[in-house]
Amino acid sequence: MTLSVIGNLAIAAILLLFLYRLQQKHVSFTRRVFAGLGLGILFGAALQLLYGAGAGVIGQTIDYLDIVGSGYVKLLQMIITPLIMVSIIGAILKLNGGTALGKISAMTIGVLIFTTMLAAGAGILMSNLFGLTAEGLTAGAAETARGAALQTTLGSVESMSFAKMVLEFIPANPFLDMTGSRKTSTIAVVIFSIFIGLSATGIARKKPEIFESFGRFMEVAHVIVMRMVTLVLRLTPYGVLALMAKVVSGSNYADILNLLNFVMASYGAIAIMFAVHLLLVGLVGINPLRFLKKIMPVLAFAFTSRTSAGSIPMNVQTQTKALGIPEGIANFAASFGSTIGQNGCAGIYPAMLAVMIAPTVGVNPMDPGFIMTLIAIITVSSFGVAGIGGGATFAALIVLSALDFPVALAGLLISIEPLIDMGRTALNVSGSITAGTVTSRLLGETDMQVFNSEHEVCLDGEESTI
Repeated sequence: MTLSVIGNLAIAAILLLFLYRLQQKHVSFTRRVFAGLGLGILFGAALQLLYGAGAGVIGQTIDYLDIVGSGYVKLLQMIITPLIMVSIIGAILKLNGGTALGKISAMTIGVLIFTTMLAAGAGILMSNLFGLTAEGLTAGAAETARGAALQTTLGSVESMSFAKMVLEFIPANPFLDMTGSRKTSTIAVVIFSIFIGLSATGIARKKPEIFESFGRFMEVAHVIVMRMVTLVLRLTPYGVLALMAKVVSGSNYADILNLLNFVMASYGAIAIMFAVHLLLVGLVGINPLRFLKKIMPVLAFAFTSRTSAGSIPMNVQTQTKALGIPEGIANFAASFGSTIGQNGCAGIYPAMLAVMIAPTVGVNPMDPGFIMTLIAIITVSSFGVAGIGGGATFAALIVLSALDFPVALAGLLISIEPLIDMGRTALNVSGSITAGTVTSRLLGETDMQVFNSEHEVCLDGEESTI
């Protein structure tokens, strides 16, 4: 370890200590998160300005700082399974039946699929407005290698039918899924939890004493798990700082400028979909501005971490504590939204790639027939993306292969992937929260007193004075 690396880590430690002092002074959770975001941007930019893009010193510094960033994400992933299980089982015990459960899941998935369809339209619109095309794009060594890798992966995508994608949701070994071994493990855990909850309610009349004992056990488990969640969430500002520093210090700004049109079009489409989300919550009687203000911390984390699944604990806490949504609905929306109907990854991104590639194969991207076909394919495939492997790349592969478009051209965007992925992930999380909010409101389950409260909720359990 060189003196430069030691010096950089010392500065990072001072910044982390500053965030800890803010916590000791009971500064609000939201302010601490955004303080971490701002400090991470400044630190990452300073590293790149001081040493230059791609410098070994930066890589070594980030390797150690990543213990905080990636370590935090791993801790979040650790608590996802127990959180889902205790919340969904507990919700079913309270519902005492599966009728309401069917309504919740149907409405949640319906909103996710509907917004993904609109996201595809937004991606097509912005791509055509900016005149995006893959023609004339140059490929370096990294882009060529990425294109070849995508071509190889295409085989597994083409062999997977929609029916097989759906089958991937069903847990053959639920204990294996609890380890997160599959891309569909989150949904599999949800399904397993539903079976446990329904089985428990089924013995309520025949064996009330056993049902009562199980209910008390779940109450204890719920309290313990939620305490785990608050302890992990206290690390959010530190994790955000480390993750943001990693992204900013590792970005190649020359590549970003070369593909600036795509970046601007992507964020234009993302902005449109954020507006759609606010419109939808407004239509069900929720104040859009207050809604946006309350979900900003989780959006900031999703933006920096680039993980929809890792955002589930904070997502659920935001929905229940800040928006007044019952835990059952919140968990359904957060869990399904991390896998199915991702507005950013499964909606906008494949649509934009398809429009860019269309001219290279002689297809008019403005043709109404092509646009309708593209939206239909994206809407259907967004439901089954998780059955393949998850993420924007696989969503794009499914759509491009269905259109018989070359997939290697998608590798040309590898240099700006992290920057675009940040916005896409934040949109994915916003979509899942919107689905939970709309579902809860339509079912009359939202606690409006909680939502309308001006008291700033601290998701990490720390009461704020500032």
